[in-house]
Amino acid sequence: MLTLNLPEAPLRLVCRKDRTMVFDILRHRYITLTPEEWVRQHFVHFLIAHKGYPAALLGNEISLALGDTKKRCDSVLYDTQVRPRMIIEYKAPHIELTQKVFDQISRYNIALKVDYLIVSNGLTHYCCHVDYAAGTYTFLPDIPDYCNL
Repeated sequence: MLTLNLPEAPLRLVCRKDRTMVFDILRHRYITLTPEEWVRQHFVHFLIAHKGYPAALLGNEISLALGDTKKRCDSVLYDTQVRPRMIIEYKAPHIELTQKVFDQISRYNIALKVDYLIVSNGLTHYCCHVDYAAGTYTFLPDIPDYCNL
């Protein structure tokens, strides 16, 4: 797989039935390794090991209802009262982070109303803070450490 703009992660890989699988430390099971999953696993390890995010407050593939449709957020960070605080959307490294990606995560936020939105393709990462009182959002220069949220 492609080298990402993230620290190396101690991923556990196995081959099963001609497929490479990666162990997801949040779902506690092996998942088929796709380019998007490669990004997700590296990003989750980055948040935990380098940014101090508690693994117990992170979830992968979180279901939500948007009107009559069901969607899944790639990752969600919760607070200690299990309220969503951050949505993270991953794309494969070859996928450009366009307005369409930001529209997707914004739709998810209609249901969750989080404080932070992150999109990443493993090479480029964007994080913004949502200020509901002012009705604005601000792009941050870096992914914040957990203690600064």
